[in-house]
Amino acid sequence: MSENIYSDLKQLGGETRIPASPEEAELERVPNPQADVAYNVRFTAPEFTSLCPMTGQPDFAHLVIDYVPGAWLVESKSLKLFLTSFRNHGAFHEDCTISIARRLVDFLEPQWLRIGGYWYPRGGIPIDVFWQTAPRPEGLWLPDQGVPPYRGRG
Repeated sequence: MSENIYSDLKQLGGETRIPASPEEAELERVPNPQADVAYNVRFTAPEFTSLCPMTGQPDFAHLVIDYVPGAWLVESKSLKLFLTSFRNHGAFHEDCTISIARRLVDFLEPQWLRIGGYWYPRGGIPIDVFWQTAPRPEGLWLPDQGVPPYRGRG
């Protein structure tokens, strides 16, 4: 492999600041060197934080993102910074969860993507948000997301 597929990355290996908003966050990608194989990539963010748009109080979620890459892989530091940018962003649980998935789909053009947003209770009600781009690809090994129904997560 003589070509360096990582040469265009700006955030990995250097000092970076947390983006002020999801719109400001810069996702980065690299070519998928295994694009001829259908495989699942899982990112788990057990401490995702955003703000309630009405009260400004923090909301917490356990996010699980599964995707089958096409030509591109998301660079994980840029994904972490993108997710962290929601810390000062006010939006309802459903909007945060779906916005994250749609941004990844638009940027990566994966063969398939799903997200599970398991939100911790506010006002005594947990909210779980699920979305996927299409039915699961045939023959794909896809483990359970591993987050039990709410009975006191954590």
